[in-house]
Amino acid sequence: MALLGMFSWMKGGQAQLPAVREDPPLVAPKAEGQAPRPLSDWTAAEMFGGVNSYAGPLVNRETSMRVAAVYACVRLIAGAIAGLPLHVFKRGGDDRSRARNHPLDWILNGQPNSLMPPAVWLEYVITSILLAGDSFNLITRTAGGQPLELIPLDPATVMVTRKNGMLVYLIQGDDGRWFAVDQGDMLHIPGVGFSLSTGRSLSVIAHAARQGIGIAMAAEEYSSRFFSNGARPDVVLKYPSKLTPDQVDNLKNFWTKKHSGLANAHMPAVLTEGGDITTLSLNAEDAQLLEARKFQVIDIARAFGVPPFMIGETEKTSSWGSGIETQGIGFVTYTLSPHTKKIEQEINRKLLQTARFFVEFNFTGLLRADAAARGAYFRQAIGGAGQAGWMTQNEVRKLENMPAMPGGDQLHTGMAAPGAADPTKDKAGDDAQEDDAAGDDAPAPDDTAAGGNAN
Repeated sequence: MALLGMFSWMKGGQAQLPAVREDPPLVAPKAEGQAPRPLSDWTAAEMFGGVNSYAGPLVNRETSMRVAAVYACVRLIAGAIAGLPLHVFKRGGDDRSRARNHPLDWILNGQPNSLMPPAVWLEYVITSILLAGDSFNLITRTAGGQPLELIPLDPATVMVTRKNGMLVYLIQGDDGRWFAVDQGDMLHIPGVGFSLSTGRSLSVIAHAARQGIGIAMAAEEYSSRFFSNGARPDVVLKYPSKLTPDQVDNLKNFWTKKHSGLANAHMPAVLTEGGDITTLSLNAEDAQLLEARKFQVIDIARAFGVPPFMIGETEKTSSWGSGIETQGIGFVTYTLSPHTKKIEQEINRKLLQTARFFVEFNFTGLLRADAAARGAYFRQAIGGAGQAGWMTQNEVRKLENMPAMPGGDQLHTGMAAPGAADPTKDKAGDDAQEDDAAGDDAPAPDDTAAGGNAN
């Protein structure tokens, strides 16, 4: 059981490792009915998602994160989802309640594994999806089959194949050997374009944004070299007489040493032997470099589904809406929700395996950073005159980590504030009550006088 070496950091006797098959032959994963292919025949793109772009630079998970736009998109999406509470709920007919004491609630919100907290684990999950196409987490269980830990795996060390209609995951251990794990013990969260033939999804950087990232890397390198060579246009040195190759090389080396770099940008040039300097003006390619770099930011943001203004590109507006608030709602709906829904469904079917319980992200966590928006949301949730509420005051206070208050468990019906007078009584009734009260306080009428007048 060499697989035990992969998790030697785990406490002995606590985890029940997934069932491990015999070592499979060292071949590439294949669909059923297809001949195996040796791993030596795999290309770098198939193994690790790295491939040269048309612009030249190699685009893979490591190099793409050096591009500011890619880093910003990944940080934004992964960070936003990592900040969302992921709670376990219990179904009770048409109602549901928070299952705070469920063992899975501690795994998802306390410690998914002994290596990282929940926010870091979720960031790793989303980053793997965005850069590699899929996220893989090995599920360790107790002797009774209950989930114990979620061990994140590097997507480059996992291969997927099929056998008897089931997915089988090949994991490469620290010793280089491959081991197979059944699909029930692997939390596999795919990205976009999941394929049954390969068991993998499409990577954003390897498919949608590969050329855009390559151009951005090439443009950044060109800009860097431009500034390192003096931050000014190139020059031509002219001499009336013919120069030997050695003289040309010596002249170029002398000019580079004396006048290249920002420190020498304004140093005067001295030429002898009739030499002359001609400055080359910016050509169209150089003049459009800045515009090209701005376009690549928008192109990369489009591939990741991120509004450009959320990663610092504010010159061009998005078609998601006319205001930033509308675009922010679109980001939650069209970018974050597809990822969170897949995570929820995979956890439900692999970890809970019952209809009595389910997990769900709480998107109200995104409002915690905006006090005004959070306050407006809670005012609507509590309700008011003419508007029924869907949360009690104590439920709101619990979200804000505040203790419960007496009388705060009453749900507002929209007729009156909790504890206020009954508003169903009309004004006439109120007036009548006021008259009765006034009559009680007024002195009794003089019956004798009234009777004397009557007589």
